[in-house]
Amino acid sequence: MSAPGKTVRRVAAVTVAVFTTLILSACGNTDSWVQARPAEGWSAQYGNAGNSSYVQVDGSGALRLDWIRSVKGSVESQVALSSGDYLAVNAQTAGGCSLMAWETDNRARQRWCTRLWQGGGLSSPLFDGFDNLYVGQPGSIMSFPATQWFRWRHPVIGLPWTPRLLSEGQLLVVTHLGQVLVYDAHSGDVVGTALDLVEGVDPTDSQRGLADCQLGRPRCPVAAAPAFSAATGIVVTTLWEPDAAAPEVVGLRYRPGQTPLLSRDWTSTAVGGGPLSSPVLSGDGNTVYVNGRDGRLWALDTADGRARWSVPLNFQPQTPPSVSPDGLIVSGGGPDSTLTAIKDGGDRGEVAWTHDDVEPLTTSSLAGTTAAYTVVRDRDGMALLVFDPADGHTLNSYPLPGATGYPVGVSIGHDRRVVAATSDGRVFGFAPA
Repeated sequence: MSAPGKTVRRVAAVTVAVFTTLILSACGNTDSWVQARPAEGWSAQYGNAGNSSYVQVDGSGALRLDWIRSVKGSVESQVALSSGDYLAVNAQTAGGCSLMAWETDNRARQRWCTRLWQGGGLSSPLFDGFDNLYVGQPGSIMSFPATQWFRWRHPVIGLPWTPRLLSEGQLLVVTHLGQVLVYDAHSGDVVGTALDLVEGVDPTDSQRGLADCQLGRPRCPVAAAPAFSAATGIVVTTLWEPDAAAPEVVGLRYRPGQTPLLSRDWTSTAVGGGPLSSPVLSGDGNTVYVNGRDGRLWALDTADGRARWSVPLNFQPQTPPSVSPDGLIVSGGGPDSTLTAIKDGGDRGEVAWTHDDVEPLTTSSLAGTTAAYTVVRDRDGMALLVFDPADGHTLNSYPLPGATGYPVGVSIGHDRRVVAATSDGRVFGFAPA
């Protein structure tokens, strides 16, 4: 039999060991909460990394015009909205500030601004959940904290399209010249190695072919922002190879913790005439929807890029479609387009409804199941149209006073605020009525 003193010491030792284990378990690695993740608002162009132009918040069918501001220049991409009350716009201006952060709930009071190298207006900023901004300019990608001072900046070849946050706080950057990089979103360090989709690109000329990007012409190899799905680890982009007759759709596979981190998985030439504008991923990441230059909407399998179905639209969308988690697709917009919804039936697409009397000029932005928004022609000007995504019927219409040029899209905040912008540099803020 053990001596009483030894028994006490043994029990004490066991108690300390158990307590230490519990403490270590409770104090395990908790880095996940500080990893960069997309903002809860309209974090970037087309709302999220999948380009779906959909947010879960139920939108308001009745709005009121809260404020109007001008960037004193032009705007070529959607406004980004943070998890709080901030807005970021990447303007093109003759002088002074071009990247601007405003307060959406305070009549768009300017919070801070700085000047970027001009020529990158087609790329929108990206907000993460900590109000950090990520934005590209020709020749570099950079990040700003909640103030205008740099967090980090690194050179790239070409103009970075709207960046995308991958899992584990990693930032995806795809440039218009086909360079693909992954960065640590906090430090800005490159993770893995760069992937070049096009060979022989001059690394000293980051503005080559930029004039072809907006119209999707051959001198711009990657003419639109990529789409990413965390569910399947797929990145989908468009690519116009040198001397090719038409662009193609390319699937890249993202494998966290593996080497290579990102690799080219498949190439698809299924889309008639080649893709036009950004690809859009379904909620489960298994399907990518692409506008064809043949006036059809195409659905491709993201496992191998094969075509699942296509539907004739009888018009040529200039902007990407929007997609809800239940498979409702609202076609993209542009001159002579028609507000049209398609239902994905798996092996076929079927037109759910269409409104010939509505000409959407932008991608429709979907807010839950209650409301959707787009900009339409309104006599000699433009108006923000609110419609029911279930059947497309109009809920409300609000003129955009003094708007000229063309609209660049509608952003929806987590607080149900709605922001529309036009190429003439006017930005319109709406609040729920």
